[in-house]
Amino acid sequence: MTQNNNEVVIGIEGLSLKFGGLQALDTVDLEVREGEILAIIGPNGAGKTCILNCINGFYHPYRGKILYKGRDLTALKPHKIAALGLARTFQNIELYSGLSALDNLMAARHIHMRHGALLGCMFFGPTRGEEIAHRQQVEEIVDLLEMESIRKKVVGSLPYGQRKRVDLARALSMDPAVLLLDEPMAGMNVEEKEDMARFILDIYELKKIPIVLVEHDMDVVMDISHRVAVLDFGRKIAGGLPQEIKNDPQVIKAYLGEE
Repeated sequence: MTQNNNEVVIGIEGLSLKFGGLQALDTVDLEVREGEILAIIGPNGAGKTCILNCINGFYHPYRGKILYKGRDLTALKPHKIAALGLARTFQNIELYSGLSALDNLMAARHIHMRHGALLGCMFFGPTRGEEIAHRQQVEEIVDLLEMESIRKKVVGSLPYGQRKRVDLARALSMDPAVLLLDEPMAGMNVEEKEDMARFILDIYELKKIPIVLVEHDMDVVMDISHRVAVLDFGRKIAGGLPQEIKNDPQVIKAYLGEE
């Protein structure tokens, strides 16, 4: 895949993160550009999810900056960052398992709802109109991700692959400006992975928003990403086009394996 827009949306500068004596991230520099799918790869424990957690405000680095369109995110709380338009999925699915798929998607719309709880209980006039508008947007996402058959099913009763799809749909329901995907295909069979890769490409083509993809499946990474960044032991060891990364001796040694 190719893309030509080089405007930096998220700039990560010298990001460092520690848990006690464990150096999870060590002076990582990274750019997420407008109109691209950026894949972040590396062995287990390399710090990939840590980067997403720092972007989201779940973790606060002890050194470095994360700039979103020039605004420093490093001291902001997660809900403030979400309100700026940064949405994500989770490696370990974090859904409301007792609610339906549709209700999980509606819960993600709360940052766009302008009427308070009291008016919401009354459900008339402007509040009713707002509810209908949000439901229409959610139903469009249900159609996009082919979730018609599970839309009213309780999430906790769904198979793993379908729950991952609901997780993606919930992030998309936030109407994000940047989409962060943490191993969206982990634990899936081949058919489910193909569907998920297709959905990610559909979202990219429809929304034209930057997507950051943390993923272990190298075939998927090489097929759908514009650029790839490689982490190893909390350090960025390589970055570039997929074919460059595939043939990089340092990457092969650290991650892909040597013959």
